[in-house]
Amino acid sequence: MAKYFNLLAGDPAPWFSQRSFANPRYAFHTAAGRYLALCFFGSAAAPLGRAVIDAAMERRDIFDDSHCSFFGISLDPRDESEKRVADRYPGYRFLWDFDARVSELYGTVPLEAGIAQKRAGVRRLCFVLDPTLRVLKVLPLTDAGDTDALLSYLAGLPPPSQFAGIELQAPILMLPHVFPPEFCRELITLYETHGGEESGFMREQNGKTILTHDHGHKRREDYDITDPAIVKAAQAWIHRRIVPEIAKAHQFKATRMERYIIGCYRADQQAHFSPHRDNTTRGTAHRRFAVSINLNDDFEGGELSFPEYGPRSFKPAPGSAVVFSCSLLHAVSTVTRGRRYAFLPFLYDDEAAKLREANNAFLDQGLAANYKA
Repeated sequence: MAKYFNLLAGDPAPWFSQRSFANPRYAFHTAAGRYLALCFFGSAAAPLGRAVIDAAMERRDIFDDSHCSFFGISLDPRDESEKRVADRYPGYRFLWDFDARVSELYGTVPLEAGIAQKRAGVRRLCFVLDPTLRVLKVLPLTDAGDTDALLSYLAGLPPPSQFAGIELQAPILMLPHVFPPEFCRELITLYETHGGEESGFMREQNGKTILTHDHGHKRREDYDITDPAIVKAAQAWIHRRIVPEIAKAHQFKATRMERYIIGCYRADQQAHFSPHRDNTTRGTAHRRFAVSINLNDDFEGGELSFPEYGPRSFKPAPGSAVVFSCSLLHAVSTVTRGRRYAFLPFLYDDEAAKLREANNAFLDQGLAANYKA
């Protein structure tokens, strides 16, 4: 008898990266912050699979990327080669799961079977996920009535910000008065004197952590602080005013700091940072807490948000910090006026330092040369 993994309501949904219609390595976890409908339809050529897709495509009022997004998971290579389906933005995306790796994670194909057996034994299911990527409901897709039930269920859900019955607070620390005003001004002057260079973001490619650039995902310019006295001062304020609060709230003793940079988000560049997590590659897996300290407030936009916990955004006063786990999905909105300056380190401990050292072997050669603990 075929064995399937059974994912139930209340379970955390498995994260994965898989090739999509528009992205060779779509990181599914970045879609958090809204309801998600993952429909494992098997093949768009199958009558039921086609019916599910067509019915969903008629409900753009539901699938708008604000309330909910539709993800169609295909096992059939001909869905791609014969162009049976296509993404439609906002709201609709298709993933090519031709190796059945994602389908196995979600229990829609049998375990320990060859690919032909997996496709033959497919269970057509739709998983509705909440904005934090936990399973809300599992619906079988056996006839047209099931599709109607799915759409009715999605239409009746409360706004994503109220999915838990109340508006949730992101599990972050807001700490005022971390940097004194004069130190904030000193850092801004340092940046304006030397200028910054465009910064990218880390991505996993062919088993290596590489630095890449994509203005659609991130636009920011950074200055690396090299003055030992300023580095020492930043360390002192963070050790004195942030480390104890992390220990109190999270029972974690930070002993190490990564990077001493002043980041600048410029309105004339439409600078921003799309939803991301800070520890999803081997080269960044050691990071435990991110710190964002605003140095000024004479700008608009550039606010920090945590999509899994609602639309609320944060703009700390100059010298104030937002501290949060590197595994939280977060984003910086586009700066629309002026420039946002911020000090942006990561904190970790001695145990994580061992992981960092071990993972240095997986850094791209050019990145490794400048990536020292």
